[in-house]
Amino acid sequence: MSTVTLRGVRKSLGGNPVVRGLDLDVAAGELVALLGPSGCGKTTTLRMVAGLEHADAGEISIAGEKVDGAGVRVPPERRRVAMVFQSYAVWPHRSVEENVAYPLERQGVTRAERERRVAEALELMRLGEFRSRMPSALSGGQLQRVALARAVVAQPKVLLLDEPLSNLDAALKEELRAELAALKARLGTTMLYVTHDQAEALALADRVAVMNGGVIEQLATPQTLWNQPATAFVARFVGGSNVLEGRVSQGVLELGAARLALPANVSAEGHAKLAVRAEDVTVETDAIGSATVKAALFLGGHVELRLELAGADFKALVPPTNAPAPGAKVRLTIRRAWRF
Repeated sequence: MSTVTLRGVRKSLGGNPVVRGLDLDVAAGELVALLGPSGCGKTTTLRMVAGLEHADAGEISIAGEKVDGAGVRVPPERRRVAMVFQSYAVWPHRSVEENVAYPLERQGVTRAERERRVAEALELMRLGEFRSRMPSALSGGQLQRVALARAVVAQPKVLLLDEPLSNLDAALKEELRAELAALKARLGTTMLYVTHDQAEALALADRVAVMNGGVIEQLATPQTLWNQPATAFVARFVGGSNVLEGRVSQGVLELGAARLALPANVSAEGHAKLAVRAEDVTVETDAIGSATVKAALFLGGHVELRLELAGADFKALVPPTNAPAPGAKVRLTIRRAWRF
């Protein structure tokens, strides 16, 4: 059974279409990530589910109840949703405990029940020792834990998260990402998670909706997105694929004067648009190679080569032990590719 349902949802802001006829079902207990670049409509979609924006057309339902569409506009406080923002949105004049208790005060929960649930939420987010502290005395990671505790204490039907890790440094981001995964497993709450970070989406989501230009280009499990991208945009955004366009002839992709050997699965003759991940390319130094190394970036376990290929940029990952130097000519062989 779906906890969140969107049918034909459209939204324009300032006269510009932002969400264009979006359909989406989020099952009970499922975490669906809305993944895409800035301006693709993912945050606007989340805000419409929350009731902070209203759809221009279409319908939104939560737990079987229509909350937006055809003259129905249920206010945010009656939707049984909780939202976590990237800016934390923690009350600066309230202690940690008072921030977490605030939703329960609004709901009229008894003092005894409020204290019990607040204590549980603080323990869940490892904030018990900070309960009396003011937000100004907390780190960014602690502030985001306060925001999460405040969201889950209200026991919402749907937890909405808008780029919750984007303001954290790399180490804190990894730590809180693991805590979110544990929180999801423990609570089983339905979640809709907005991010532009593919690592977050792939690590946390049961399914990922890749958005582009106000529509969903592909909705699938992380494994399917990675191994079977439906469009060139999805292949480029999830995995950072190179996109090449040329003519396939006898197992070779012709890009002007450049020639690239292809795997058997893309051997069909004729014009082709291919997506090729950087890790799926073999690079060999060759004085008459078709590509030139522009830069070699050491990234620890591998070197990222920035290449010039037929007048365009191309990326490849190679082991540090045999990385060619900038200026070298190289020959490329594609081990795996997707044709669109």
